[in-house]
Amino acid sequence: MPLDRSHIRRLSMRFDGTAHPAVEMDWVPAQPGDPLQEIDTPALILDLDRFEANLKRMNEFASGARVRVRPHAKTHKCAEIARRQIDVFGAGICCQKLGEAEAMLSGDLTDVLITNQVVGERKMRRLARLARAYAPARVGVCVDNVDVARQLATICQAEEARMEVYVDVDLGQNRTGVQTAEEAVELARILVDSPTLAFMGLHAFSSLAQHRRGVPERRNAADRGAVRTSVIREALSSANLPCDVICGGGSGSFPYEAASGVFSEVHAGSFAFMDVNYARNEPDPGAPAFEFAMFVLSCVMSVGGNERATLDVGLKTFATDCGPPRPTFPGWRVRSVTDEHTVLIRTEDGVPIRLGDKALLIPARCDGTVNLHDWIVAVRNNTVEAVWPVDARGALY
Repeated sequence: MPLDRSHIRRLSMRFDGTAHPAVEMDWVPAQPGDPLQEIDTPALILDLDRFEANLKRMNEFASGARVRVRPHAKTHKCAEIARRQIDVFGAGICCQKLGEAEAMLSGDLTDVLITNQVVGERKMRRLARLARAYAPARVGVCVDNVDVARQLATICQAEEARMEVYVDVDLGQNRTGVQTAEEAVELARILVDSPTLAFMGLHAFSSLAQHRRGVPERRNAADRGAVRTSVIREALSSANLPCDVICGGGSGSFPYEAASGVFSEVHAGSFAFMDVNYARNEPDPGAPAFEFAMFVLSCVMSVGGNERATLDVGLKTFATDCGPPRPTFPGWRVRSVTDEHTVLIRTEDGVPIRLGDKALLIPARCDGTVNLHDWIVAVRNNTVEAVWPVDARGALY
């Protein structure tokens, strides 16, 4: 059955700005049943066997540690992937932006938490109307400011909406979150007293712990965050304020939040795909090992003897803020990356590369890479099984 291509449909334009009546550019990189080598490039590839194995390993770990896993959808921005994660973990999904939450809820998800601040009347009204429109679906958000909390309560009352709210805790990154127990108690009281807001607990994410390369350094950073969070939990308890959920953690630190006795829910995202940046972390023997499941498929568009191969992918195809991608061609490394090209050079014992060969690259950072693509091509045994839209691509608002 042909794919519904309405997700990306653009009409070619005349010079006067009107649509050409006969020409429609309607591109999808593959159809189910296509062999891997026939997928058009550039394409974002998801190896389903590896992806599913990563979910299984995380679920086994979380079950043993007695914590919930609420995966972060900012990694994949895809409602179909979110549904598959929820089928495994049984919890909801995280988002980082209101636009992502809109895309996930419109994809029939029923439990979405925005692990970020939503500030300003216009956005708050969007959020309140979203919660009302999809009720009884659970919609949550984080706050770290009393004025924002009061404004959100007022808007939710006016819009006849109800919402779950978490107090965001700063664990040392000085980015968002309350910095003292007193601030957390004041905020929680406002939430508890509001008829339209439900105080759920604390959101405490330690971004500083995620890419500490050594195991002791990551563990120590996460443990410091857990201690800081436990102090705030005790202050809430002393003030007779319920704190049912403490959530946070990422793909680099979740084993330590899970072991802390403080966190009840972890929010890792990248583990499902993995990337070069997370693979640089020293493996912890007590944590599950995840496989690379996300790749960018490219084509060799030019060769220079046996020493240089140029691919049809570049800065517009994968994120490079954490470095270049890793080629899967043995004996080749990335020399340079520009807008539309990646140049590989041969090292010792490099395999021969021919014009037109397809090359799989492992992105250095999966989140930023996914946001550059319209489609995720799901592959099993080198055959396309499905093609899914990146529903929240560009949802930065």
